[in-house]
Amino acid sequence: MALGLSAGTGTAWALDEVSYGTNWLAQAEHGGFYQAVADGTYEKHGLKVTIIQGGPNAANRSLLIAGKVDFYMGGPLGDMDAVKQGIPLVSVASIFQKDPQVLLAHPDAGVDKFADLAKLDTIFMGKEGYVTYFEWMKKNFPDFKEEQYKPYTFNPAPFIADKKSAQQGYLTSEPYEIEKQAGWAPKVFLLADAGYNPYSTMITTTQTMLDSKPDVVQRFVDATIEGWYSYLYGDNKAANDLIKKDNPEMTDGQIAFSIAKMKEYGIIESGDAMDKGIGCITDARYKTFFDEMVKIGVEPADLDYKKAYSTKFVCKGVGMNLKK
Repeated sequence: MALGLSAGTGTAWALDEVSYGTNWLAQAEHGGFYQAVADGTYEKHGLKVTIIQGGPNAANRSLLIAGKVDFYMGGPLGDMDAVKQGIPLVSVASIFQKDPQVLLAHPDAGVDKFADLAKLDTIFMGKEGYVTYFEWMKKNFPDFKEEQYKPYTFNPAPFIADKKSAQQGYLTSEPYEIEKQAGWAPKVFLLADAGYNPYSTMITTTQTMLDSKPDVVQRFVDATIEGWYSYLYGDNKAANDLIKKDNPEMTDGQIAFSIAKMKEYGIIESGDAMDKGIGCITDARYKTFFDEMVKIGVEPADLDYKKAYSTKFVCKGVGMNLKK
């Protein structure tokens, strides 16, 4: 055990070192984590935190499973898959109450509501969307058809060229890039607002970590939540500088767009988070999504999905006093 005096006497306790692996390159959607590093919030909670950036060739989830990182930016489908495989991963907070997944349409294609997307000839989407939310769309909106699907290659050019198409995207990124390239803003349809609403940008850890260091888990969750309030409502320049250092291709314009959209659509603050604080997970909300996945055949009805998450670390109103 490290020995030390209280911070008030000038000597602080030794910091617990932990790491958090993100699921993509540094961006505003990771801003609260970077904020808590940049402004000393993690240190205030007795932590020295290293953010390990994700990306096309990163394997941060595998590193979590192997015990090489302490926390990972997971999600409920990955967590439930882990339960099926007997891998003891547990999500302890959900920074995003709404998944930012969107479908985009041309502004003059006669698409005014989510169901109107079924009138289009083509929907470009990746394979993960095809086996999850496209199945959900066909189940809940009978006019969507299998033949609309075309693989999305993460190049918006086919969508831009075809007025009778839609394209998957992330609320905080693709609309910005398409407007830059095409000169017009696409219509945006958030899947969460249409009813497909998994938690997203979670703090996922291992059962071993929960059993051996629950205090570290709680401090990491609390500090991260405070970091998110400060990022959204305080001075976030230092955090954005760290984001651009990790990801030099990130621009101030993209960051500003992402923050504005996260606020406008209630990505971080909506639902239970409005009165219980950022990061909240509830049994009722998780069950609703699980039941939807059972209905479309993505998850087995007998899955012990409650092993995938814990509610004990969140929904306590932490950091709400920082909201301005």
